[in-house]
Amino acid sequence: MAHTFLPLAYALLLSATALAAPAVSVSSDASTATAAAAAPAETVPLASDNANGILWLPDTNIIPQAMRGPLGANILGPQNIPIDRQNADLLAPPTTDAGNVQNAKWPFSLSHNRLQTGGWARQQNQDVMPIATSMAGVNMRLEAGAVRELHWHKTAEWAYMISGSAQITAVDADGKNFIGNVRRGDLWYFPPGIPHSIQALNDSAAGTEFLLVFDDGAFSEDSTFLLTDWLAHVPKEVIAKNFQTSISAFDHIPAQQLYIFPSTPPPDNQQVPKSPQGTIPNPFTFSLSQVKATQLSGGTVKIVDSSTFTAATAISASEITVEPGAMRELHWHPTQDEWTFFISGQGRVTLFASSGNSRTFDYEAGDVGFVPASFGHFVENTGNTTLHFLEIFNSGAL
Repeated sequence: MAHTFLPLAYALLLSATALAAPAVSVSSDASTATAAAAAPAETVPLASDNANGILWLPDTNIIPQAMRGPLGANILGPQNIPIDRQNADLLAPPTTDAGNVQNAKWPFSLSHNRLQTGGWARQQNQDVMPIATSMAGVNMRLEAGAVRELHWHKTAEWAYMISGSAQITAVDADGKNFIGNVRRGDLWYFPPGIPHSIQALNDSAAGTEFLLVFDDGAFSEDSTFLLTDWLAHVPKEVIAKNFQTSISAFDHIPAQQLYIFPSTPPPDNQQVPKSPQGTIPNPFTFSLSQVKATQLSGGTVKIVDSSTFTAATAISASEITVEPGAMRELHWHPTQDEWTFFISGQGRVTLFASSGNSRTFDYEAGDVGFVPASFGHFVENTGNTTLHFLEIFNSGAL
């Protein structure tokens, strides 16, 4: 991660060195010189020592008010109390917040959910969070055996398994295939244009749930290329001519797309189909769950990029835990945007957008965050349990 972010401590070290450079004075004795540091001069007021911590947590029983110390006043009009309880630093922001920063929080709970027989899918993209120009996300659920049908899209797809297990299949332009299984905490990746499908296994009776991330903020899960959708819009006699067989062979083609549909889970001993062209050389799956986390003073980190997950050339990530009272240090990413997904716990992030613009957001499980490249930020655990989240970047290298 050293190549993708600059910690504030390093920047302060450089600036302190420059500020403390001694001024050289020459004594009456030309053979001697003494160095004297210039005394600092105050040109602006000093930063306040007033506490700016979060004033309440989402599980509070209080009625939140727009007040911090002597600032603000109570609310007299209508109030959405559950929303205010989840966003303490928006209703009563720290005094260090100033200026204007676009909204950088989107709960998947506010996304429209596409319900299908066998599962559901909901998404976050620029339509709901305009600041997230470079990446978008989808949260998908499949019942045991259910299939997200064969499809493809113009963007890369990076996935994290939230629960259960799944089998993914893919075929490339040369006819080489890939079949692999993933479990909780594992990843998959598909390059742009690669046809692929996802099926929930029955290791868990509940099936599976996973997170998908795409390297385009305008991506829409409703605009992918689906096999059934394509065939439903091709005359059946043309399909028959293409495959040099009778029309009756296609009597069971659906009249519209399936998207997600129920099916029978594949047996554990199922033989993998062999393609005459062979298999895709770089696996599209990665067992992040088996990677040992690096232990730090306030939590843990796992890093995965194209140096370890070779197929993932456009997206990389860090899986991070932060213990209660600890924080992910002040830092910035010089050239990479960061798309963040919170798996468990509670935390807050302050975005510094330069020119005196700064805004603090509160996050909990199921929330999406976004940090544009070069924005200074930190992640603080504000709760009483471990904060667990993913930092995802629109680059194959970390």
